[in-house]
Amino acid sequence: MTGYAEAAAAVDGAQPALTVRVELRSVNSRFLDLVLRLPDEARAAEPALRTLLGGALRRGKVECRVALEQAQAAPLQADAPAVEQVLRAEAALRERAPHLQALSVGELWRLAAGQGSAGVDAQQLGAALQRAAAAALSALQQARAAEGQRLGAFLLERCTQLQDWAQAAARIAPQAVERLQQRFAARVADAMQSLGSAADADAARERVLQETVAYAMRIDVAEEISRLQSHVDAIRAIVAGGGEAGKRLDFLVQELHREANTLGSKSALVELSEVAVDMKVCIEQMREQVQNVE
Repeated sequence: MTGYAEAAAAVDGAQPALTVRVELRSVNSRFLDLVLRLPDEARAAEPALRTLLGGALRRGKVECRVALEQAQAAPLQADAPAVEQVLRAEAALRERAPHLQALSVGELWRLAAGQGSAGVDAQQLGAALQRAAAAALSALQQARAAEGQRLGAFLLERCTQLQDWAQAAARIAPQAVERLQQRFAARVADAMQSLGSAADADAARERVLQETVAYAMRIDVAEEISRLQSHVDAIRAIVAGGGEAGKRLDFLVQELHREANTLGSKSALVELSEVAVDMKVCIEQMREQVQNVE
């Protein structure tokens, strides 16, 4: 299912202030495919992030992007002890390597000011990442739920169309048997007329009846229509019940396609063939959308 969400959380104790931003993008896929794009500072939190997302999502290609946003730092400040520490370190280094160039005033100031700066605590960074990811995940699930409602309405509409076409096929099939019986009777009557008195009328009528019954059995679609109606009812129940429905709907749509194919192979009239084609088009539309359902 498709969806987009993002959220941010501040890293406690970070100096200067640091914010973790998590962006989630979801597109359609039959299975769950997590793609994580994290900065190096957040690599240690990847297993926990995968557990969080994998525990809540079942289908879709989900891309998770994590960005670290640092506030504009205040001007560097250095105190006398820090300056003395840098100078002592420089003097000791120059004793070992006299050829080294002396520090400039700017370099000395930056190094001394950096002595008091605090780094980012990995544990606090991971906690902030989890908070941002949980908030983004909640927003993504809401977006996917809204899309799920739209897909549910679409599937119910297609179920109604399938039911209407199934009823039409049930009305058309007897017409095919009746037309064939009329053609058989007409041909037998022509044959009897050409044979004259030698023709056995009772035997001819019996043959017409046998051929008609055999033909009616070959093109009978009552069983296919009954199974199709059963699958339609099951789809409606799944949509109404909610929850994880994608794989069950996948199976039922495959079964619908099988019944429509069988019905099409029994088509004896153009009208019945057209109904079977309409059913297949409708089922294919359902199949494409069911891939989006979690």
